[in-house]
Amino acid sequence: MDSTDNMLHRLKELNEIGIALSQQRNINSLLETILIAAKRITNADAGTLYLHDTEQRVLRFEILRNDKLKTVMGGTSGVAITFPPIRLYDESGNPNHNNVASHSALSSETVNIPDAYTAQGFDFSGTKKFDGATGYRSKSFLTVPMLDHEDQVIGVLQLINAQDRENDTIVPFSGDDQQLLESLASQAAIALSNRRLIAQLEELFESFVQMINTAIDDKSPYTSGHCTRVPVLTMMLAEAVNQTSSGPLKDFALTDRDRRELKLAGLLHDCGKITTPVHVVDKATKLETIFDRIHLVDAKFEVLKRDAEIEMLTKRLKTRDGGQNGAEGETIRAEYEARIRQLDDDREFLRHCNIGGEAMSDESQQRLRQIATYQWRDAGGKMGNFLSENEAENLAIRAGTLTAAEREIINHHIDVTIKMLDSLPWPAQLKNVTEYAGGHHERMDGKGYPRGLTREQMPVQARMMGIADIFEALTAKDRPYKKGKTLTESLTILGKFKLGGHIDPDLFDVFISEKVYLEYAKQFLSPEQIDDVDLSKIPGVNLSS
Repeated sequence: MDSTDNMLHRLKELNEIGIALSQQRNINSLLETILIAAKRITNADAGTLYLHDTEQRVLRFEILRNDKLKTVMGGTSGVAITFPPIRLYDESGNPNHNNVASHSALSSETVNIPDAYTAQGFDFSGTKKFDGATGYRSKSFLTVPMLDHEDQVIGVLQLINAQDRENDTIVPFSGDDQQLLESLASQAAIALSNRRLIAQLEELFESFVQMINTAIDDKSPYTSGHCTRVPVLTMMLAEAVNQTSSGPLKDFALTDRDRRELKLAGLLHDCGKITTPVHVVDKATKLETIFDRIHLVDAKFEVLKRDAEIEMLTKRLKTRDGGQNGAEGETIRAEYEARIRQLDDDREFLRHCNIGGEAMSDESQQRLRQIATYQWRDAGGKMGNFLSENEAENLAIRAGTLTAAEREIINHHIDVTIKMLDSLPWPAQLKNVTEYAGGHHERMDGKGYPRGLTREQMPVQARMMGIADIFEALTAKDRPYKKGKTLTESLTILGKFKLGGHIDPDLFDVFISEKVYLEYAKQFLSPEQIDDVDLSKIPGVNLSS
């Protein structure tokens, strides 16, 4: 091959390398690609890629390759580079121009040395020491700075021992080698700067998302950690499905982009709660608003007890002996004591109602209505029902602590979430974040909210998030109205949800068979919650799968 054809071939190779660099997304792989490409187009035996640490003002070894010594260090090799970094300045702040790599970084100049052992102006004592220890002979050096779009040095490429393409003898790096490597270094610097910028923007965005979640969780001590745990559990289930090789979900596969998209959706699934009023989120009891109004009800009972005492004393005064003796006085006192016992019992009943729970019986509802109609005289002297309409409505809540109106306020967070996420200019690789995050309250039978989607209308990722959100809520230890449930209790409810068309049955099967619940429990549940689960007693479990 004549020199013209050889140069054309190398230029074509350089162009292909540039395309490859633009497609590389992992920084370690990118750095490795840069050095390997540099060695290939110059036919160098060895090379090192340094990165500029601007804070420490040093050049750090990132990738090192030596074909003759069969040395592969840094990058994706997993072998750490133990050489100390090259200082750009001494302790007095003077620039280090003795080392060829630091000189290239400081001066932004290429240094082409035919033979290190005869070169003047640079200290190659470290190189000679290395050669003496390994039997290697470092001769020709080509050192090129990597400058970004602002002409700032971000790294240095250093190649050692150019090899003649005919007989592999060590020769100086040619002018063509230098020109090609400078061109490659320029492309590499741009590719590296772009990848770093993208990584920094991704990190900034994730930090912003974490900041939103921190603000949401900090609004209420009772939901702290929810926005963190749900994405973790979602990803656990996603990875379990990704590893499934049989069944309806065997074709599901996750790429790194898919993982990032799903993780972001999980982190943002409740971002709309930033608008939810704190007094609704924090409602630990049925009568709680800014404070628990059960204490006002307690005060009313004291008024009723006082009225009962006054009535008893008044009746006794009207008897012939002032109620001191006789059957009439005993009857009055017995009626009074019975009334006090009834009021104390009613007060304890309302306190129990106020706590909330899984379900309130019809009998309890009826008793509550009777107590609500007790008559009492308020501070203004007006007679009226013992419980106000609002107090009666709240205490009559059948499950939990929220009224229908308050439940609507809570549910509205998903509408706000979708609205907030829809307003963002998502790039193509994150286009499904809104759909995944906005679907975690939908049901397989179409009875969920906010859009009433059915299973067929939902992506599998949204269905994963639905299971994660429910299981996290069941096992959470920080809810105001309940204790965290055990694994058996939680899986029993989840199994009923499967049978009732609430959650995806195939995902539930993977959740059980791959023991995703147990992996999550070991990280986030208290020891007393992790009981021995008898899967044969869990509804919806298919033990044959």
